[in-house]
Amino acid sequence: MNDFNSLPADFTWGVATAAYQIEGAVAEDGRSPSIWDTFSHLPGKIDNNDNGDVACDHYHRWREDIGLMKQLGVDAYRFSVAWPRVVPGGDGPVNDKGLAFYDELVDGLLEAGITPFPTLYHWDLPQVLQDRGGWPSRDTAEHFATYAAVVAERLGDRVKDWTTLNEPLCSSWIGHLEGTMAPGLTDITAAVRTSYHLHLGHGLATQAIRAAVPGARVGVVNNITTCEPATEREEDVAAAVRADGHTNRWWLDPIHGRGYPQDMVDLYGVDLPIRAGDLDTIAAPLDWLGVNYYFRNVVADDPKGPLPHAKQVYLPGARHTAMDWEVNADGLENILLRLTEDYGPEKIYVTENGSAYPDVVRPDNCVDDPERTQYLDEHLAACSRAARRGVPLAGYFAWSLLDNFEWAYGYDKRFGLVHVDYPTQRRTIKGSGHRYADIVRSARGRGRRAA
Repeated sequence: MNDFNSLPADFTWGVATAAYQIEGAVAEDGRSPSIWDTFSHLPGKIDNNDNGDVACDHYHRWREDIGLMKQLGVDAYRFSVAWPRVVPGGDGPVNDKGLAFYDELVDGLLEAGITPFPTLYHWDLPQVLQDRGGWPSRDTAEHFATYAAVVAERLGDRVKDWTTLNEPLCSSWIGHLEGTMAPGLTDITAAVRTSYHLHLGHGLATQAIRAAVPGARVGVVNNITTCEPATEREEDVAAAVRADGHTNRWWLDPIHGRGYPQDMVDLYGVDLPIRAGDLDTIAAPLDWLGVNYYFRNVVADDPKGPLPHAKQVYLPGARHTAMDWEVNADGLENILLRLTEDYGPEKIYVTENGSAYPDVVRPDNCVDDPERTQYLDEHLAACSRAARRGVPLAGYFAWSLLDNFEWAYGYDKRFGLVHVDYPTQRRTIKGSGHRYADIVRSARGRGRRAA
C-alpha cells in the first residue's frame, strides 16, 4: 500500500477525457467536421482505419458517464469543448445546439457535486479554418479567442476553472512536423508557426475568459517529460538538452515570460512571426499550470535523424506499457520539482496521467488490470512525495475516465478506468477504477479528520 498522506486535504481528485475521443455524434445538431474527422478518414492514417464517428457515444450517454464519475467518487471532470460543435464555421455564427450540450453537461456535473474543468482546445480545429490556413495562420489564434469568449460567456456563471490549450506540442510537432496526427503535415516552418500561434491563441483566450468570467482561474496544459542522456558521452548529453528544449522549454519558457529559447530557434531555423506586444500576451499570468506526464525520455545523439536529432533509447529491464512507453514514476516527481524550482507556478495540477494495457474481461464481466492499478499507485505516490518536497500540487486527473479513440492508435489502446465494449457501448469499471475510488474515499476521510 502506497502512502498518499502528503497530498493536501483539499486536493482535487478528477478524471479526464477529450471531445473527439469520446463524444461521437460528429454530424449531429450542427457540428461541422474537424481536422480529426478529415484525418481519421484518410486510408492508413489510423490503426485499423478506425475513426471517431461514434467513439464512446458520450454525446448521448453523458448522464450515464456522470453516474460512473459518481461511483468513482471524483471531485472534478476535465473535458474538452468541441470548437466545431460550438462555432461550426470556425468564426461567425454560434451553434446554440452545440452550446446547449455543454450547458446541460455542466449542469449535470454540478448537480452531481463534480466541478467542471473545460478545455477549450484539445486538437479538433474546425476543418474550415484548416482550409483557410490553420494554425500556421495568425487569424486562427484570433478566431480561437473569439470562440473562447463565446464559451466563457455561456458557461462562466457556473464554471471558474478553465484550460485554454491541451498539449500544443502534439498539435505542432506531431501534427505539423511528424505528420502522424491531424492535419498530417511534415513542414518545420508550418510546425514552428503553429506553435507560435497556439501560444498567441492561449494568451488571447486567457484575456477573453477573464473579461467574461470574473474570478476565472485559467491555466494551460503541456505534456512534460524528463529528457535524460543515454550515456555520459558529450554527444548524448547535448542530445538530451535538445530533446528538453523541443519537448519542454519551447512550451514553458514563453508562457512564463522568458521568450523562446534561442538554442531551439537556431536549431529550427525558422523566423518567428512576432509582433509588438505578442510576447506579453503569450505570458499572461497563469492561475495554475497543467502537467500531462506518461513516461521518461532517455535519448542518444542522432545527427542524421529528425529534429531534434535525439532518438529514444530503451533501457534493459524497464517496464513498458502497451504504448511501448517506459513506466517511470520517479520522472513525474522530478518533473513536478523542476517546474516548481524553475518556473514557480502558483499551483500545479497533474491534468493527465495513465497507462494503456491489454485488458482482461472475465466471464463474469469484471475487468482485471493489475498493471494499470500498479501504475496508478506508483504515480500517485510520486505526487505525494513531490507535495512533501514543496510542490504546490493541487490535484490529479486520471487519464482516462473511459477507454476511447486513442488518436492514430484507434481503439486498440485502452487507457480507461472504465472499460468500454464498443459494439454495445457497455461500460464496466475496471479494477484500477475501483482502486482509484478507494484512494479517493480514503483521502476524503483523511481530509475530514484533518478538519
